[in-house]
Amino acid sequence: MQKCILGKKIGMSQIFTDEGIMIPVTVIQAGPVSVVQKKTDEVDGYRSIKVGFEDIKEKKTNKPMKGQFEKAGVPTKRIMREFRLEDVDAYEVGQEIKVEDMFQEGDRVDVSGISKGKGYQGTVKRYGTARGRETHGSGYHRGVGSMGANSSPSRVFKGKKLPGHMGVEKVTVQNLSVVRIDSERGLLLVRGAVPGPRGGLVVIKDSVKA
Repeated sequence: MQKCILGKKIGMSQIFTDEGIMIPVTVIQAGPVSVVQKKTDEVDGYRSIKVGFEDIKEKKTNKPMKGQFEKAGVPTKRIMREFRLEDVDAYEVGQEIKVEDMFQEGDRVDVSGISKGKGYQGTVKRYGTARGRETHGSGYHRGVGSMGANSSPSRVFKGKKLPGHMGVEKVTVQNLSVVRIDSERGLLLVRGAVPGPRGGLVVIKDSVKA
């Protein structure tokens, strides 16, 4: 069975094993999510489930989405996502999926999110390029480096690492282990760091490398 759920990054913490070993973990408010729609090969050309996460007031959604929620019999949600699954028939419209229904301690997961925005950055921070000498009168410290030949080819090659906007892009951290699940509070603790700021949306799926 394929596993997937939406969550909100709470922040980082640490827990200790029975042997006293410290494990850095990221705390995620995982679910619950509600199945709003099922898509099938006959009607839509592919198989998936559409789920909603995080309740909001009805007045904060538009009429088409409100009608979809009413048809499914679930409260209005802030976030909607689709998951392409092989076992779509295992889910029913209106079903609520909790974190303990999907994952167990020891599972391997991939976590995707939108990385923190860093603004406009140079090549040293953006790509980790080397810097110039800081002594003996060097006038070059954090520049982009050589731009190429002179008269030929008379242009900068594609792919040259240059300053620019950094962050705010989809990042997936693969093969993280589920350390603990708090079913009462709906918390999922995974070992290591996941992308995004505190409060950011994350998508948790079973690992493709497991």
